Amino acid sequence: PIICIGESLQTREAGELESFLRAQLDALTALMTAEQLSKAVIAYEPIWAIGTGVTATPEQAQEVHAFIRGHLASFSEDLALGMQILYGGSVKASNAKELFAQPDIDGGLIGGASLKVEEFRQVCQAAG
Repeated sequence: PIICIGESLQTREAGELESFLRAQLDALTALMTAEQLSKAVIAYEPIWAIGTGVTATPEQAQEVHAFIRGHLASFSEDLALGMQILYGGSVKASNAKELFAQPDIDGGLIGGASLKVEEFRQVCQAAG
């Protein structure tokens, strides 16, 4: 399964991003074993970026992905190291290369850009 987590703009602006994501991740680890989670993919999808054309900067996305991986490490180091964590907030050809270059971003959950063949091809090329 692909498990999507993310926050609203209001949550981010209130400085509650980490506590909000921590609660989402804690709910996952309470319901699933490390073995079950190892078969899943986590996608960070900030609600404020879905379908809006607005995206987190590569640095913002990396910060959140590193937080997710770090929090998972408190549950299982092996899980954190092996977990695929995707970014899903308005990935497009113009930002994919910079997003995918971040060390904790393992790929993208592509939405609207997948509807345009050339745009999707360029996103795929950016992924390597």
